[in-house]
Amino acid sequence: MLEIKHTLCPSCSVGCGINVVLKEGDVVGSFPYKRHPVNEGKNCVNGRNSIEAFKNKIEEAIISNSKSDIDKAIDEVSKELSSADASKVTVICSGNNSMEEIGAIKDFAESKNFNIGFYADNLVNFDEVASYDDVENAKAIAVIGDLLYDNPLIGRKIIHAKQNGAKICGIGKEENCVTANIADDYSTDSIQEFLNKNTFDESCVIVFNEVDNHEDLELIKATAADSNCKVLPVFSKSNTKGTLSLIDAKSKEEMIELLDNTKLLLVFNDDVVNDIDFDFSKISKIISFAYVENDTTNISDIVIPIKSWLEQEGSFVNAMGESQTFNAIVESDVLSEVEIIEKLK
Repeated sequence: MLEIKHTLCPSCSVGCGINVVLKEGDVVGSFPYKRHPVNEGKNCVNGRNSIEAFKNKIEEAIISNSKSDIDKAIDEVSKELSSADASKVTVICSGNNSMEEIGAIKDFAESKNFNIGFYADNLVNFDEVASYDDVENAKAIAVIGDLLYDNPLIGRKIIHAKQNGAKICGIGKEENCVTANIADDYSTDSIQEFLNKNTFDESCVIVFNEVDNHEDLELIKATAADSNCKVLPVFSKSNTKGTLSLIDAKSKEEMIELLDNTKLLLVFNDDVVNDIDFDFSKISKIISFAYVENDTTNISDIVIPIKSWLEQEGSFVNAMGESQTFNAIVESDVLSEVEIIEKLK
């Protein structure tokens, strides 16, 4: 028997709704949630493929490249933590974690005096951000990064604005990209040159999903403050906006400095190896809590499987600051990050 259940897409911070198709309790497919207010029945390819990771989820714990009982692996992690110098222990979290998980990770790290690492693609929190309707109704939009390719449901709002007469100016690293194809004016200038040559006022929105450094980010913030225009940072991970409300993000340089001082690394549902260019062989022990294999689990000494977003309830905060809840789609005996943290306390 087929069954349809609603949930949120975990692929980026836009917060689209998806329908998951179950057959005899097994996940077999997905399609857009037509009545969802964010995506209105549209999903990008990342959303459509979001359940593929679930189908390939990690089933067993691993210790030193050998399969292990999960309880044994958790006991091994407890031993490592009990003998470690707290000042040399770093806990990595990310926007892949729900609000409930981030709260538990933060409390755990602070109670043990461990360091916390959180990287948000060189972006930081903005208290006031544009809504998706603000983007669609803007008179002018400045797009930084290839947003129409990376975040096509926001790109759809930008296209609607263009159809309504908005001017679209863009900047990116590649001349031939999706965003360049719809922009009225597009360049590969520096962000400073781009901001200096364009005029901004309260009718404009600056939408961006990448900056190279904090200096460029400060330029965007200063431009928005001086012109009274709105900004919308769009993050690559579903709950980065929510995580930023609890934990300050570090720059890439700050992350490298932190990792240089780390002997024991705990990674909660993130792929820090893919995000940060660092020689991770310098770290004595790496422990991953993950539901799918990635570059970080591949080099980890201990890997403990966790529940995916399809197996638990929780909440994300999307890019425009809207809290969204989701429910478990499938039943699972796998431990959640919160349950694992309770065992490690």
